[in-house]
Amino acid sequence: MTEDRKKTMRVGTKIGAALGAIAFLVFGIVPGFYFGSYGTVVLLSHLAGGPLEATTIVRMLTVVGILLGIFCVGAVSIVLGSVFGTALAYVVDVASSLGKAKPEAEEAKVKS
Repeated sequence: MTEDRKKTMRVGTKIGAALGAIAFLVFGIVPGFYFGSYGTVVLLSHLAGGPLEATTIVRMLTVVGILLGIFCVGAVSIVLGSVFGTALAYVVDVASSLGKAKPEAEEAKVKS
């Protein structure tokens, strides 16, 4: 892989990760909050064997679940953004290399 192609891939990955982070800030905080809290309450109710009382421990575990949910949604958003950015950079690199002609000096080295 040439140095130009590596640079293109790195730039695409960074741009995709930045766009994934922006998408998380716009669309991901509320679902992360919701799924984290809901998942924690469902898990705790199954572990307790019935409805939960609003004790301090339950509230603390719910906050930890919310933070975990937000963190997981953020990580997935950034990783998927970087994967899509890398794929887009690869497509752009392949499309731009189709129009380039090989220099004659490289063709002479290959033939010799």
